[in-house]
Amino acid sequence: MTIRIAQTEADLRVCLPALLCLRPQLEAEAVLASLQDQQANERFSVAFVDGGDAPAPAVITYRQLTLLVSGKTIYIDDLTTLPEARGNGYAGALLDFVIEQARQLGCKTVSLDSGHGPDRADAHRLYLNKRFRISSHHFSLSL
Repeated sequence: MTIRIAQTEADLRVCLPALLCLRPQLEAEAVLASLQDQQANERFSVAFVDGGDAPAPAVITYRQLTLLVSGKTIYIDDLTTLPEARGNGYAGALLDFVIEQARQLGCKTVSLDSGHGPDRADAHRLYLNKRFRISSHHFSLSL
């Protein structure tokens, strides 16, 4: 299994099917533009399992932050696997990749938010197996 960091528009385009699987309410071109903007203006990265000529079977997006509460941190925005590719260890490998990136950058933590519900049980099991802990509630206000 080869994991790559997206560097080009072509790389990002192979990531779109998996990202849209997680975020079906979004339009492909808007997602592409957002990814490019975040890469250019934030410490934001997209890593993916190389699917060869096929779309990436799994993708993770993450950013480097410095927070008072945790210091230098990697925050995972999205982790997604195409339905037909689930159960092959791709998500776990991407998490391991990002955790290693965080260590190399001298980060103190890796964090993420995950929704609630029975459809999230597999994801939560993966995070707990990777030694993540439930450390807070996340609150949001739509404006």
